[in-house]
Amino acid sequence: MQDAIYNLLSREMSSDDPWRLDTNPFEQKRYDEMLRLSLSEGPIANALEVGCAAGAFTDKLAPHCERLTVIDILPQAIARARQRVNNRPHITWIVADILEFSTKERFDLIVVAEVLYYLGGIPEMRAAVGNLVRMLAPGGHLVFGSADDANCRRWGHVAGAETVTAILSEKLTEVDRLQCSGQSVNEECLLTRFRNSGLISG
Repeated sequence: MQDAIYNLLSREMSSDDPWRLDTNPFEQKRYDEMLRLSLSEGPIANALEVGCAAGAFTDKLAPHCERLTVIDILPQAIARARQRVNNRPHITWIVADILEFSTKERFDLIVVAEVLYYLGGIPEMRAAVGNLVRMLAPGGHLVFGSADDANCRRWGHVAGAETVTAILSEKLTEVDRLQCSGQSVNEECLLTRFRNSGLISG
């Protein structure tokens, strides 16, 4: 990940409630909908959460998983999320960049929200999507969430929800789509659930 973005995320993680994930009603609504999409097929045997921030969504997802792997580029994010969920034994914590993370495990559920637009350009987003698809079990689901393209570009990123959803749709089957809106122009989020309908692609 670019040094400037890494440093920005590190600074934001130093606050008590990064990105107001615990105090903003819009974020609570978004997490409730992400959890609903994540659990739409019932309890989860093996899940991957990409980008845990301070663990607000991890705390909601963990009780519904037999096993959960959580990765984040920031060591302080992993530390804070781990403390928040009381270091439950069925969770594996890994400091990793999604572009470099690799495992032989296949996940029934992958959740990646408000992460991919930080990667830089479209080639990096495509590479991350390819990596995620390789780790998604046949029949497994991927829940993706992101601010929309317009907001992401206004914040200085190349693209957001619509662009990444189109990339995901090249490899996975879209099952559900939900637009979440809040009180401000910044609170526009697209949530999409995909299914891996075929064999694992390379």
